[in-house]
Amino acid sequence: MKFQVRDRIFGIGEDYWIEDEHGSKVFLVDGKALRLRDTFELKDRQGNVLIVIKKKMFSLRDTMVIEDGNGKLATVRRKHLSLLRNHYRVELTDGSELDVSGKILDREFVIDHDDNMVAHISRHWLHVRETYGVEIVREDADPALMIAVTVCVIHLAEEQHDD
Repeated sequence: MKFQVRDRIFGIGEDYWIEDEHGSKVFLVDGKALRLRDTFELKDRQGNVLIVIKKKMFSLRDTMVIEDGNGKLATVRRKHLSLLRNHYRVELTDGSELDVSGKILDREFVIDHDDNMVAHISRHWLHVRETYGVEIVREDADPALMIAVTVCVIHLAEEQHDD
């Protein structure tokens, strides 16, 4: 399953659509301005909130939390003591972890679970300028969660780069 995301629009307060490989609008990322902490909502076509992404206010390392209507799904943070700046760990509430590594700012990275690729984020398979793709390669992966993880790691990497 492939999705297309227009680049340079992950700013807080900006809304944008994520399309599937056929050009149909699938998810709306709604950046919430006027909040004390960075907040995004991932909505479906009908405007229903599927996932809320919030930056934790008080943590030693930059951390974002992914929640759905039932509570916390995952916590995303830069991997501790990683030699690579672009290495993130996603702790899921079921106790499992996802590993995100690659060139985050270049939009060339992967999301792995137990050394098996779950999603590949890349600019290479799209010919539209300022756009990158999210290809979910495992059928059992939740597309909304993979999009939310992508939003988190790009946001955290851009914040770190700006500092």
